[in-house]
Amino acid sequence: MSTPNLREQIRTRLAHEVGRIDKHAPRRVALTYPSPYRVGMSSLGYQQIYRILQGMNGVACERVFLPDGADEADAGEIPVPLSYEGMRPLTDFPWMAVSVAYELELAGLLRMLHASGIPVLAKDRSHRHPMIVAGGPLTFSNPLPLAPFVDAIVMGEAEDLIEWVAETCFEATSADAARRALATHAHVFVPSVHGSALPGLAVADNASLPAKSVIITPDTELSNMFLLEAERGCSRTCTYCVMRRSSNGGMRKVPMDVILDAIPKSAPKVGLVGAAVSDHPQIVDIVNALAEQGKQVGLSSLRPDRLKEPFVFALKRAGYRTLTTALDGASERMRELIERRGRIPHYEALSEHARAAGMQRVKLYLMLGLPGETDDDVDECVEFVGKLTRIIPVALGIAPFCAKRRTPLDGQPFAGIEVVQGRLERLRRGLKGRADVRTTSAKWAWVEYVLAQGAEAEGLAVWQAVQAGGRFSDYRAAFAELGYSSRGPQRPRLEPPPLPSVASTTSRRHGSDARTKQLPLVS
Repeated sequence: MSTPNLREQIRTRLAHEVGRIDKHAPRRVALTYPSPYRVGMSSLGYQQIYRILQGMNGVACERVFLPDGADEADAGEIPVPLSYEGMRPLTDFPWMAVSVAYELELAGLLRMLHASGIPVLAKDRSHRHPMIVAGGPLTFSNPLPLAPFVDAIVMGEAEDLIEWVAETCFEATSADAARRALATHAHVFVPSVHGSALPGLAVADNASLPAKSVIITPDTELSNMFLLEAERGCSRTCTYCVMRRSSNGGMRKVPMDVILDAIPKSAPKVGLVGAAVSDHPQIVDIVNALAEQGKQVGLSSLRPDRLKEPFVFALKRAGYRTLTTALDGASERMRELIERRGRIPHYEALSEHARAAGMQRVKLYLMLGLPGETDDDVDECVEFVGKLTRIIPVALGIAPFCAKRRTPLDGQPFAGIEVVQGRLERLRRGLKGRADVRTTSAKWAWVEYVLAQGAEAEGLAVWQAVQAGGRFSDYRAAFAELGYSSRGPQRPRLEPPPLPSVASTTSRRHGSDARTKQLPLVS
């Protein structure tokens, strides 16, 4: 895509948006998302930070996204990213806030910087270049691969902290002064000051809830959907998940009346967002109330043990045609390993309820390559899913297991590309003609694993791979120089620095206690 075509695409998308905050102010910040617009504008956290920055006196926030197609391997030369509000390049801003959701988005950030003429490495930038402050869900696990490329990283929930960060960056007399000032906050990581010692995660006060959409648009993954945070955090203990009891000691619920009052009457579709939305004690009543208003409803997470008949029928009334939940492990043994509550009777019951409600199918998400998994576990999955298909059509969405930092399974090996592919093929053969089986790439899951368990050196290897073309073979070559092999089980290259636990809701800032009320930069 050329720059003129990008400008026209931006104009078209702006014309489709409802709720945008048009604002001109002397101080400007680029709110950057290193994936395309369709992904970034589906992020509730990104929109919440946009709302806060646009609400600051004298500040105008301009959104910048990775151009379409630039997230693909071997994307080649990409157009200069431009802001949606002002058609400005990143070099026109004194600083930029970047929201990074997961490991593979690091490549998108590097492509954006390179295309903008901004030195990719933080040490190579001068006063002529914008400061870069990162945040987002990646900070809940391991943001160290970002460290060589950014000036600072906001750890954890950033809702309340972002105004202070903005004022600090605007008022500092130099980038070095800004970094020193940012480093004084208990939840801001400044690599040039802190080295590899990450601070704890900031968490939010209940008064912060709920986050909700600012802009509704048809041009996203969640087309024309109003997003609202029904709860934050999770009280469950799934051993693979970074959100396990991580926020304020567990799950924080938004009351039903607050949720319903926050939803515009004009919104045709509503997305209820959170790590454990289906655990909300009023969720069935909430879904039924929205269905009675004629709204379609989508939930970001459905737990199998919660999908009893009244809940399933409420979802059907709210527009569900496919009931989607997580199978997670291939066998009961694997599900016990990861401490999932879903058991065979739950899946059998929810399938019966879905059929009775007139839904078209059940979709189950599954991880392959969990520690200790064998072909016997896969065979158990084939037998079990085959039985479910006698009740209702079943589709499987499969992802290879990648161990994340700040979880009990941190440091567990990646099963191996060939092992995962072999078990996937075993699953396909066993369910051929009975269930639809789709999977994410085992090769790119290995890349994600290396970054999830890595540190600064792995981040620098990403830049090496992007410069070489960004194909899997380029990542394999770059990681090989660090001693990684894509063949066979892969353990972390080295023991990375310990990550601190989640902070309390009281943080120390400038010598005084400050209540934090913060939200991830993206959901």
